[in-house]
Amino acid sequence: MTVIDSYMLKAGRRWRVTYRKPDGSQTCKRGFLRKRDAQEWAAEHVTMAVARGGFIDPQAGRVTVGGLWPAWIAKKRVSSKSSYVESLERAWRVHVEPKWGVRRLSSIHRNEVQEWVTGQAQGKSATVVLRNLGILRGICADACADRLIASNPCAGIETPRKKRKDHTYLTVEQLFRLADESGERRTMVLVLGLCGLRWGEMAGLHVADVDFVRHRLSVRRSATTVGHGVVVDLPKSGETRRVVFPGVLDGPLRDQCGGRDGGEPLFPAPDGGYLVRTAQPNDRTKWFWWAKRRAGVPAGLTYHDLRHTAASLMVRSGANVKAIQNQLGHASAAMTLDVYADLFDDDLDEVGAAMDALLLRGNVVKMLSEGTVDAA
Repeated sequence: MTVIDSYMLKAGRRWRVTYRKPDGSQTCKRGFLRKRDAQEWAAEHVTMAVARGGFIDPQAGRVTVGGLWPAWIAKKRVSSKSSYVESLERAWRVHVEPKWGVRRLSSIHRNEVQEWVTGQAQGKSATVVLRNLGILRGICADACADRLIASNPCAGIETPRKKRKDHTYLTVEQLFRLADESGERRTMVLVLGLCGLRWGEMAGLHVADVDFVRHRLSVRRSATTVGHGVVVDLPKSGETRRVVFPGVLDGPLRDQCGGRDGGEPLFPAPDGGYLVRTAQPNDRTKWFWWAKRRAGVPAGLTYHDLRHTAASLMVRSGANVKAIQNQLGHASAAMTLDVYADLFDDDLDEVGAAMDALLLRGNVVKMLSEGTVDAA
């Protein structure tokens, strides 16, 4: 039931709409200058909304974005890796909260969100922009589900595209030259460049994870650098896996283990803990930059390019896609083919050569030239 009545203020008569929400509680909307304004508001926000089954309490939208943040991030902690949650919390503090934290949900308009995203895209990577928008969109989606607002102001926002960085692949000679110039980190560089581990997976290896009998590394955890610290969690795929290491690493890995306790990091930081990844591979104060320079390899080479190098060596060795997928920890062979499509392009030449050889063995080419074989 909706009641429209007037009340007096020093400034004059005002009108209000008193109504019941679907849960039975009573509330009101005050401050209308004219009765007609109150009637129109009631028709749109109460009477018609109830009839459509889409009633949204106008007062509910007074909740702020910051007020819903704790519940949203708590939900993420249940379903996501702690390193990912850490990155969300950092993005909230630095980018989202300063702009939207105190804003009421009902006051946010789509064009404002679009302007915010467009502005960020001028100076930030697509990954950062998409993460920031994802936080705001997720909070607003929860608000929609709880019927605090009628629609998500983040829907339909134009976003920047992620630019796929060209892969850098080292030759075997370049990889070993880089390793030789890396000093005490030689074995670490070879593990990255021959086994295809992600940095966090390499940093998370323990001495006990090395199986010298079967030449396997057990990837059980990832020591991911977040900010200036390290968060230890499951690998990116969420599952543990075993990867093979070539015989050339047997000796270096034995030296690296060196009778140490099985629970110690295989490649420890100076303080004995997990290694922290250098944020900028081109930082001249870091060992990696100097190793690259001395080895004469591309200056823009990153740690992740060593993983790409391992993938390229596996492809060139003739390993099948499924084996490479398992080694790299990809979710599917299709993902491996997609990420390294440029490597598998070279296989087309080999397919053509193999087909020619097969046809020659079957004397088909000669028959075609003589016109004795009908075209299909």
